[in-house]
Amino acid sequence: MSTPEKNPQWLDWALQLQAIAQNGLTYIRDPFDAERYRAIQRIAAEMLAAGSATPIEPILDLFAGEVGYATPKVDVRGVVFRTDKLLLVQELFDDRRWSLPGGWVDINDSPSTAVQREIFEETGFETRAVKLLAVYDRARHPHPPRPYSLYKLFMRCEIIGGEPRTSIETGQAAFFAEDELPELSVGRVTPGQIAHVRPQPPSGLANGF
Repeated sequence: MSTPEKNPQWLDWALQLQAIAQNGLTYIRDPFDAERYRAIQRIAAEMLAAGSATPIEPILDLFAGEVGYATPKVDVRGVVFRTDKLLLVQELFDDRRWSLPGGWVDINDSPSTAVQREIFEETGFETRAVKLLAVYDRARHPHPPRPYSLYKLFMRCEIIGGEPRTSIETGQAAFFAEDELPELSVGRVTPGQIAHVRPQPPSGLANGF
């Protein structure tokens, strides 16, 4: 078994510094300590800017919007089959490649509610979440780096109504067989993750037996 890819070391250091600074600013009582934590936060932003060759200002804005104790964000992805074909959507932003429908879990949403909403918004299909298939730490899979920690929940969903349509975020919604998958948006889902959540043939029945 191959070792999962991890974030580059500089990114892990920057994220740890940002979490320390954010947690410190959450519980701070001394204004002098607040200055120290903001200095640590800026160092983390400088590391991210240098490592990713991007301007520092958007990173500082991102950090400023993160308040409270630092915890991973949660992303949900819907795994929907029609016979043996998997539902994918074409992303209109970033790379225009294909992904499992899904997105962020909002405040006051359960993961199942969130994934059902995202599937409907991105594909037009009404679904029912029936099973949690996998929980991934994004940093331990071959996704492009992100400036925050993220858990990905993959949920098996069944179609109960609706019809395919486009959205402001996604273009086509289509079903694909295992051997005809299009180019994937690996910032959202990887081939290995799709292979992991596909139904496996019953034991003893593979290869015609």
